[in-house]
Amino acid sequence: MKRFLMIIAAVLFLCAPASGQGLLKKLGDRAKDAVEQNLGNKVEKGVNDILDGKKKETKEKKEKKQREAAEADDAQDGWTCPECGAKGNTGKFCDDCGAKKPDNTPDAVGQNVKSDFVRGSVILFEDDFANEQLGEFPSKWDIDGGSAEVASINGKKYLNFTDGWNSVAPLMTNMESYLPDVFTLEWDVFYSKVGDFGQSDLDVHFMKKGSWNDQAGNVALTYRPWGPDSYGYYRFEKGEGSTGDVNGSLDWNQIKDFIKIGQWNHFAVSFNKRAFKFYINGNRVINLPNAKAPERILFIGVGDYKYRGFTNVVLAAGAKDLYERQTTDLSAAAAAVEKAIAETGKFVTNNILFETGKATLKPESMEEIQKVAEYMKKNPQARFEVQGHTDNVGSDKTNDPLSQARAEAVVKALEEQGVDPFNLRPVGKGSHEPVADNSTDEGRAKNRRVEFIKK
Repeated sequence: MKRFLMIIAAVLFLCAPASGQGLLKKLGDRAKDAVEQNLGNKVEKGVNDILDGKKKETKEKKEKKQREAAEADDAQDGWTCPECGAKGNTGKFCDDCGAKKPDNTPDAVGQNVKSDFVRGSVILFEDDFANEQLGEFPSKWDIDGGSAEVASINGKKYLNFTDGWNSVAPLMTNMESYLPDVFTLEWDVFYSKVGDFGQSDLDVHFMKKGSWNDQAGNVALTYRPWGPDSYGYYRFEKGEGSTGDVNGSLDWNQIKDFIKIGQWNHFAVSFNKRAFKFYINGNRVINLPNAKAPERILFIGVGDYKYRGFTNVVLAAGAKDLYERQTTDLSAAAAAVEKAIAETGKFVTNNILFETGKATLKPESMEEIQKVAEYMKKNPQARFEVQGHTDNVGSDKTNDPLSQARAEAVVKALEEQGVDPFNLRPVGKGSHEPVADNSTDEGRAKNRRVEFIKK
């Protein structure tokens, strides 16, 4: 720009008359001054920008140092209030403005395993009703009361309870007792949208052998789409080593996060000797460590609703491995008694010995008596039948009263150890229930035993 102005000034100067050359010289000088001033301003601005940047950087470093210093002061001399900036606070609230001390504790990271279902490895019963005829009673089932028939929702077949009170069970070879001590049970239930089908009501009973209404426990769940909401409950008789029932509720707030509206929902049960678990769509909602073992099942629907039923039933032997309960409050010997009773309902021992032909306990029997006493004192509500057994040496006339006297001697010895005799009933069995061959010494030794049968 400067060069361009100088060229113009020179041309004008050469071409102008002498009288105008003075004016042109003045214009050229002014243009030169303007260019130099503009350049100077740019240089000054660049320098100022650099200085300002340094000032900003210095300010940020200073503020960082101040923060670090404040944090160090807080660590040594108290905390700084985030509201008013007051330093040196030592209590839960700021001394100046009353603001609460900030919580800098890291958030807890929890772990809660709820999806541990494992289907049994051997299928005992399975039915998805796919090959059944609509409107007919399903061929793989039996009915205890009410009525039911095959229906479908969106092309998927299911067993539908039609009216009133209904109870059905899978057809098995032995209808009285077919559940193994370790099993899983699964089924699907449709939970409709508002106005689609109506209420769903299903109650699964886990039955003992014998009477139709003799339950080990049950799970009941009713879904109401007009909320939507649901209500439910469970009740189980406690297993071996315990008395009474355990029960609880299944309300909507507990299960709503697991429910699929307008879809089929998957339900499952896992039972392993004593451990009962119940799942909704893979989420465990019931976990009972000691429940009574059932022997058969019933599916029950109650009420007059448009839809009540189930499909995709799978019963299988096997389940997730049993989580062994810790027995740190018992000695190892007494824990063995507890384990035997929990798994079999009884404790059998050949280590309670008597003098030949008498009901007098030998001294070496006391170790066995003491561990049984320890278990019973830890379980004061447990009741047992104490059975005395003999081999077949001698007549029943001799052995029957002898086994009774020996059972009574065991009860007396346990009473002396602090056990309530009210919880013990002595019974003499003589030689009528052998567990081994009486023709050998080894067999006769096994038959001379004492059994504690849980009642």
